[in-house]
Amino acid sequence: MEFIRFSDLCARGQVAGQRVFIRADLNVPLGADGNITEDTRIRASIPCIQMALDAGAAVMVTSHLGRPTEGEFKPADSLANVAKRLGELMQRDIPLLSNWVDGVDVKPGLVVLLENCRLNPGEKKNSETLARKLAALCDIFVHDAFGTAHRAEASTYGIAQYAKVASAGPLLAAEMDAIAKALSNPRRPLVAIVAGSKVSTKLTILKALASNVDQLIVGGGIANTFMLAAGLNIGKSLAEADLLPAARAVIEAMKARGAAVPIPTDVVTAKTFAADAVATIKAATEVADDDLILDIGPDTTARLAAQLMSAGTIVWNGPVGVFEFEAFSHGTEGIARAIAASSAFSIAGGGDTLAAIAKYGIEKQVDYISTGGGAFLEVLEGKTLPAFEILQKRAVG
Repeated sequence: MEFIRFSDLCARGQVAGQRVFIRADLNVPLGADGNITEDTRIRASIPCIQMALDAGAAVMVTSHLGRPTEGEFKPADSLANVAKRLGELMQRDIPLLSNWVDGVDVKPGLVVLLENCRLNPGEKKNSETLARKLAALCDIFVHDAFGTAHRAEASTYGIAQYAKVASAGPLLAAEMDAIAKALSNPRRPLVAIVAGSKVSTKLTILKALASNVDQLIVGGGIANTFMLAAGLNIGKSLAEADLLPAARAVIEAMKARGAAVPIPTDVVTAKTFAADAVATIKAATEVADDDLILDIGPDTTARLAAQLMSAGTIVWNGPVGVFEFEAFSHGTEGIARAIAASSAFSIAGGGDTLAAIAKYGIEKQVDYISTGGGAFLEVLEGKTLPAFEILQKRAVG
């Protein structure tokens, strides 16, 4: 992907004295008292802000927080606690400015935080009037919020359209590089793991990947639907019988390319969905009518692990079993350990996937962990994200 990197602008001395507008992702979780409960996103935003300050820029930063109503300020929507925490982490005073759309006064070497951008009327619909006002505030726009890259809003797309210079910050650039490496020009074999409770939520992803990957590993409720499509009894397990034709179509599409969707040969079952349920390992052909499939079995885990160990590129979205319950966590752990040990380039994304990565302590062994959520899923669906599109247009235009 061709795009302007903010780091390159800084290295070439093109940022000193310039007004820099950074769209960050500071949408942190808040407790009932309004205090920040987890500050990872704030910490992740600091390198870009510091990069701009070190380069001698006058820095403006904004972000959304929650889902406010445009034009209706409520204290719960304020970035006040974010400004406070950002100031603590950067060890400097960071003023929070309200009603900033028509002008911001900030000197080179200083940084201000601009109040919740989703309070601005026209933000979500990417109003041209608002976008042009935002662009007029700066000399350089920096998009550093991958979690919003799939939304064409005034502070993510419109401003990039009209700003003098539109660039990708270090976080967004890293995502763009990793996605291109994993999907646009992957080292083969390319293995994708797509898991979750329902085929319906991942059907477009499965269809898109079926035309590109060499192995498509399915897990969770999705695997149950594929087992049913393969003619296996899944008992009372979660599945979507109405999507059997879609599952068979994915299997056939893979088969036509000489690729495969590995169907579990053994599973871990229980009679009830509970953490203390008795776990029973069974051949996939021996599932009883009152069984719940809650994990893949050890033979299937070993077979899939071997495929991952020989992969060139791995894309991982979703645990393959109910890993929150210890008795049904071994499949996901086996997959995680294999990815960690593999020499493949690995990229992972999605909330449950990140939780599994944290549980098994393999953060340093996964080459790239995407923080994008919905944006990551849309990439897997084969969509071009609005942020990627406009930054590429501005780079060549």
